[in-house]
Amino acid sequence: MGSLFRSEEMALCQLFLQSEAAYACVSELGELGLVQFRDLNPDVNAFQRKFVNEVRRCDEMERKLRYLEKEIKKDGIPMLDTGESPEAPQPREMIDLEATFEKLENELREVNQNAEALKRNFLELTELKHILRKTQVFFDEMADNQNEDEQAQLLGEEGVRASQPGQNLKLGFVAGVILRERLPAFERMLWRACRGNVFLRQAMIETPLEDPTNGDQVHKSVFIIFFQGDQLKTRVKKICEGFRATLYPCPEAPADRREMAMGVMTRIEDLNTVLGQTQDHRHRVLVAAAKNLKNWFVKVRKIKAIYHTLNLFNLDVTQKCLIAECWVPLLDIETIQLALRRGTERSGSSVPPILNRMQTFENPPTYNRTNKFTKAFQALIDAYGVASYREMNPAPYTIITFPFLFAVMFGDLGHGAIMALFGLWMIRKEKGLAAQKTDNEIWNIFFGGRYIIFLMGVFSMYTGLIYNDIFSKSLNIFGSHWHLSYNKSTVMENKFLQLSPKGDYEGAPYPFGMDPIWQVAGANKIIFHNAYKMKISIIFGVIHMIFGVVMSWHNHTYFRNRISLLYEFIPQLVFLLLLFFYMVLLMFIKWIKFAATNNKPYSEACAPSILITFIDMVLFNTPKPPPEKCETYMFMGQHFIQVLFVLVAVGCIPVMLLAKPLLIMQARKQANVQPIAGATSDAEAGGVSNGGSHGGGGGHEEEEELSEIFIHQSIHTIEYVLGSVSHTASYLRLWALSLAHAQLAEVLWTMVLSIGLKQEGPVGGIVLTCVFAFWAILTVGILVLMEGLSAFLHTLRLHWVEFQSKFYKGQGYAFQPFSFDAIIENGAAAAEE
Repeated sequence: MGSLFRSEEMALCQLFLQSEAAYACVSELGELGLVQFRDLNPDVNAFQRKFVNEVRRCDEMERKLRYLEKEIKKDGIPMLDTGESPEAPQPREMIDLEATFEKLENELREVNQNAEALKRNFLELTELKHILRKTQVFFDEMADNQNEDEQAQLLGEEGVRASQPGQNLKLGFVAGVILRERLPAFERMLWRACRGNVFLRQAMIETPLEDPTNGDQVHKSVFIIFFQGDQLKTRVKKICEGFRATLYPCPEAPADRREMAMGVMTRIEDLNTVLGQTQDHRHRVLVAAAKNLKNWFVKVRKIKAIYHTLNLFNLDVTQKCLIAECWVPLLDIETIQLALRRGTERSGSSVPPILNRMQTFENPPTYNRTNKFTKAFQALIDAYGVASYREMNPAPYTIITFPFLFAVMFGDLGHGAIMALFGLWMIRKEKGLAAQKTDNEIWNIFFGGRYIIFLMGVFSMYTGLIYNDIFSKSLNIFGSHWHLSYNKSTVMENKFLQLSPKGDYEGAPYPFGMDPIWQVAGANKIIFHNAYKMKISIIFGVIHMIFGVVMSWHNHTYFRNRISLLYEFIPQLVFLLLLFFYMVLLMFIKWIKFAATNNKPYSEACAPSILITFIDMVLFNTPKPPPEKCETYMFMGQHFIQVLFVLVAVGCIPVMLLAKPLLIMQARKQANVQPIAGATSDAEAGGVSNGGSHGGGGGHEEEEELSEIFIHQSIHTIEYVLGSVSHTASYLRLWALSLAHAQLAEVLWTMVLSIGLKQEGPVGGIVLTCVFAFWAILTVGILVLMEGLSAFLHTLRLHWVEFQSKFYKGQGYAFQPFSFDAIIENGAAAAEE
């Protein structure tokens, strides 16, 4: 089979590169993205490897680029992204890049430091300007209202008594600014520490000021404190320092204050001019850097990835050749050799690289080629577990079965159309949407699964046509084939009346899907739909499980595991066919043989219950006597066949349980091989031979003790037998979710939209518009998104547990090639890995 159904064949190769050509060759392999290198120095510390200095230089360049990126984003400058990926620079170009980044960083830091110093000076001058303005108001008020009562308030009662008439008091003062939120605590501290012997006046600065350190807007207030004596002055200054208030000199004379204010205004204007020029220069530097920043990041990450990879290599004795080991896809060896030749020619080396294929018993990595369509389906499979090497890949079959089983639960023509149109829109706009590279995780999940969403919508439209269900209503495309054969007045006058379908259908049944007449049915509508959907759920489930067991046959034959083929696959298939597929056949026999238009013994009254028949079959019960003129069995010899099927199915259980362990034990005795790990071959474990291929499907039993083999086989058998019953019942979730979805849609129509449709006149139009908007929001939010997510998760479970458990081990590890595209996409973290 091709690589679509199995992972690629892999080869372990040894690569010899001349030291001068190693960088260019690894660069070409990184552009190709088809080689996974192994670490040949696992015991060597990361700081003791050959190219650790180059990696450190790349880390330093990345740090400088991140600093530039942060400054560019801070200014809101758009970064040019052409979408192109420049080639990895030559090692000698690292010096030029380092010099460029060093120059840009130093220049930018110098500009930022100058701008910060200028902003700090501007802040100080602005605060001084406000102090001079506000204190002038304070001094004017003090000059107008100075009297003996104010002196008593300022100095206390003792000071008033000590002052004699005509004696002048000399008050000192300090002025400054403080953060507005600290002002109440500052005022309380002054009052307590100075015992009320100070006088504080404050006024808010209306406009917020910019903090030069972080650029935040802060609110401050101006204050002036009057006191008497040097001791209070010292105490006041210490309190101001503790509250981080900024003090400024303020002249006492009004003329000096006016002169200082004029000087401050002149300096502020000059600073504004210098600040503008500094910001313009900084903006020009950042705009020039933004044009090349993306390309610089790509170049540095490529260089760093190359040196990280070179650190995985070994040096030969002469120190002139690098030796590497790598996993490569077998079909791409020639492409890899061409890339190595290109790298050698670029480096100017005369010694060609050597790529030798090695023999190994190690399990290779699993590599499934994907495109933008199959990538999402492969991701669903890998989320359960990466396939073992060369194991059957369920992804190609999941492309069909996954959206189909989803649609069985989500079947609605209208809801499916909404989902399909959303998926189609993402597919049509995928280039533009992919270029946006948003960090929204939910959107990235939707966009990554756009093809799954589109297929789920299309399949849901198909099943919606089968159910004849569109927003809980039906389409009368071909005209109902049911006709009323009773008295019309009797039918119309009775609200609840159950009509027999016998004789009410004329000609052939409805050509496609459900007859729309079921839309007007009352109580028996759900009964009819339940019976139909329950049966098709079991039918699809049994077919799906049988297909999973058949897939295990492909694994056993590919790995030439004869024991598993004869004593696991065949009993499992027989067990499933004789019990559960037989039950499916009974459903079809019942549909074909019994009908409402037939007479006894094949009328609807004589139709047996499939569930009761299956229970009687397994328990060997005698069926209950049928109604008069009805037959006990659906066909001749049914009882004998059922007993035979059950006996054979039960006989398959000990075969699955004991045959394989006993044959392995017999083979070991004949070969006289002890159960030592890795001491025997696949053939000794029971005739298993991989024909030179790597592991993956057989030959694991020889590594275990016989007791462990018996235990594992017992667990596997019990799990399969009990799982066949539980998994069959698990597919009834197809019926349950389909019923819930249809009922929710009908509730929304009846309880919401029908209210607006019943309104008449101009007001009715407005009401209908509002009601329709509410109904549309609930439909999309609940029935499409929430119900769609629920159906998606249930479908995922059916594939992971019920389907893949029949054949899929998922015990491999993914192929992770050295690829520049993946490194650039995942950023610096992926580059280090």
